[in-house]
Amino acid sequence: MKKTITSRYDVAEHLRTPEEMAAYLEACLEEADGDAAFIAKALGDIARAKGMAQVARDTGLSRESLYKSLSGERVPTFDTILKVVAALGLELHAGVGPR
Repeated sequence: MKKTITSRYDVAEHLRTPEEMAAYLEACLEEADGDAAFIAKALGDIARAKGMAQVARDTGLSRESLYKSLSGERVPTFDTILKVVAALGLELHAGVGPR
């Protein structure tokens, strides 16, 4: 019988366009259930897809700092989130939620 070769799935490899990146972030925001680290990880996935070095230059933060902040293991400051969202060319929107 032939052996099946598997590889680890990396969502960053599938986020090619700004529209795909925005849709991914939107889906993560809907699923996060208040988990800020989950959102940070999603932004990290998008930043890796775009190129972490470029995002670091655009935010004025170090690449190492971004990797740590967007790892999903810690909650970055809101200031960092806003810088990353802007550097990714994305926007955050507000709407009325369920009551």
